[in-house]
Amino acid sequence: MSAVPILKPREVIRVFKKLGWEVARQRGSHIILTKEGHIATLSVPNHPEVARGTLRSLIAKAGITVEEFLEALRK
Repeated sequence: MSAVPILKPREVIRVFKKLGWEVARQRGSHIILTKEGHIATLSVPNHPEVARGTLRSLIAKAGITVEEFLEALRK
């Protein structure tokens, strides 16, 4: 199991955009991402950092592995 880094919300959103997700809206301190054909939405907290557990949960909801997320982060 790969270690999940601590990232800023804009970095997390940038990676999910590379993977086909789009920013749908922002309500308060959460940015909502959607993807065509995917039933789930991702709610990224707009805090100074996204906690490791929260990021791991977002990755799982997106239906990808941590390794796939890290690979997209490096590109």
